[in-house]
Amino acid sequence: MPASLLGALAPVRGRAVSARHRAARTGGSGRAHIAALDGLRGFAVAAVLLFHAGHLSGGFLGVDLFFVLSGFLITGLLLSDAANGGRIAPGVFWVRRARRLLPALVCVVVTTMALTWAFGSVTQLRFALDDTPWVAAQAVNWHYITEQIGYWNASDTRVFAHLWSIAVEWQFYLAWPLVVAVAARGRHAQRVVAAVAGAGAVAAGALMVSLGAAIDTTRAYEGTDTRAVALLLGALAATAPVRGLAARVPRRAADALCLVLAMGLAVAWAMTDGEKAPMLFKGGLFLHSLAAAVLIVLMAQVPGTRAARIAGSRLPRRLGELSYSLYLWHWPVYLLLLPRLSALGDWGATAAAIAVSLAAAAATKRLVEDPVRFRSGWARGHRGLITIVALALVGAALWAAIPVPVPGAGTVDIDQLG
Repeated sequence: MPASLLGALAPVRGRAVSARHRAARTGGSGRAHIAALDGLRGFAVAAVLLFHAGHLSGGFLGVDLFFVLSGFLITGLLLSDAANGGRIAPGVFWVRRARRLLPALVCVVVTTMALTWAFGSVTQLRFALDDTPWVAAQAVNWHYITEQIGYWNASDTRVFAHLWSIAVEWQFYLAWPLVVAVAARGRHAQRVVAAVAGAGAVAAGALMVSLGAAIDTTRAYEGTDTRAVALLLGALAATAPVRGLAARVPRRAADALCLVLAMGLAVAWAMTDGEKAPMLFKGGLFLHSLAAAVLIVLMAQVPGTRAARIAGSRLPRRLGELSYSLYLWHWPVYLLLLPRLSALGDWGATAAAIAVSLAAAAATKRLVEDPVRFRSGWARGHRGLITIVALALVGAALWAAIPVPVPGAGTVDIDQLG
């Protein structure tokens, strides 16, 4: 999913972060990862995978956890740049985001188009060709909204339906650095950014409540303005005033609060009855994102809590490190593979599809994400950019070459019988 775990925030007021609180390696920026936040990504992507397989009714809330994490980490990077260099360079930020996210996305989209052409249904291929330009423009969420394509009842025919969330994050990445660049000036920069993020989250929450009263809640669910709730609450949690409050929470109290919040998120994922949950668009998503933001900032500022140790343990952390490519791959794999695995039963088919998704994600991370991110192997120098551009051009050529299937082609017109 979204952005990597770059920029684990520095502790406030000199509190040292233990080595066990951090992952073993650092990102390209030199900042250490916080293992627990990687682990939260792992839990979030697991929830989404189970939801899309029909086994966890509220697992779609994992996307909100992704959003909060992204807002938190990205804002931390921007504020760190402002504090260290005195100004924010949005262009540099956008290049870093593109290098981190575009290679895997291009790889998955091109491969999925070819696989859908080879193995998908006529409907899936037709919709894939329709959606691809919007995916390339990072605006597929607004394509679905303006075309009135209901997320909750049409996504099983669209191999790129899950990329609405990637589009929301990209749109946030384009706008938010410009806002922070203006707000993060002067002596009270962090307070101003906190006020802007907080006010924005409240406004987005109010808009979600207003739009969520519709029969089809796709507009409230996929709109960049409404889903900014989670991103901006994460951004608020990244500011110094909030981090300072979190750092002053006694260790024992933070330990208990983290466990309560983590259990609350887990209960919400298990008990929320899909999009029909009565309170979901009446403040439920806001409260879920707020709980996630508090959990994240406590894990970042109060090291060593039991919840952080669980989240930072090996399995969820490794899953979190794969989460972006895993999120990209799982939905096309589900649509193209699950119908062919019905003999294995629901859970058997799900396990097989997840295994294939994990293998594809691991290969993408090792062969595409990491070389570009760390400027190693084939991606060193200008070769990486040339390769990705070439792959994108191959995808564009493939999109142009695939004939648009005609619905009903090959069937018999009963009016011609007799």
